Parts: sequence; C-alpha cells; structure tokens
Amino acid sequence: MIKQSQLRKSRGLQRKRRHHRVRNKVQGSAERPRLVVFRSLKNIEGQIVDDDAGRTLIGLSTLTGELKGFTAEGQNRRVEQAFAAGKLLAEKAKSQGIDTVVFDRGGYKYHGRVKAFADGAREGGLEF
Repeated sequence: MIKQSQLRKSRGLQRKRRHHRVRNKVQGSAERPRLVVFRSLKNIEGQIVDDDAGRTLIGLSTLTGELKGFTAEGQNRRVEQAFAAGKLLAEKAKSQGIDTVVFDRGGYKYHGRVKAFADGAREGGLEF
C-alpha cells in the first residue's frame, strides 16, 4: 500500500493515483474492450485490453517497426507521431473485428499527445 504522503511527493505516483480513479469507472469487456494509453517523455503506447479475460488483444508503440521511419511535416513531431500510432492501432483493431472501445487515458490529461492518439484512433475507425 502506498502512503498518502508519498503520493504527493512523486509525479509518477500522483499519476498512478489518478489512473486508479479512472479505472474504478472504466471497465473493458469482450464486446467493448478498453483502449489504454501510456505516455513517456519520448514515446506513446496503446493497448486494447479485454478485462474479463485479463489479456491484451493488440498492442502498439511508436517504437514499432511500422512507425520507426515516421517523419512529420509540422513542428510538433511527437503529436503527429501519436496521431499516426492511434490510426495504425485502429486499423489493426478493425482487422481483428474490434469496432468499439472504452478509452482509458491512463491518469494523463486529455490533451496533447493523448488527445492526438485518441483522434487518430477515431479517424482509423474506432468508436468510443
């Protein structure tokens, strides 16, 4: 168990606390799995998880081979890279027959790269 005094001291632990609050409300199932986002300083990852079975159906990172050679035209390279990652994850999900998901922002603000990832997944064909 994490003490309350430790949660205020570390940004990572504060994010974990926020993520637990989000996870109390968001639950994925076989019909509507959960789209989880993890954002690091340089990269972003997305997973589609079936919480009933407790397994990851699809996972994707900006470090994968398909996105390794991605070049952005605009100024904000990482936001465009997150958009492309979300779009690619949605295309992979559509090929496996997943149309609707529940979005789990992972304790991050719905802003910047997290929002771009979600917008890319929507443009790729996922509904949430």
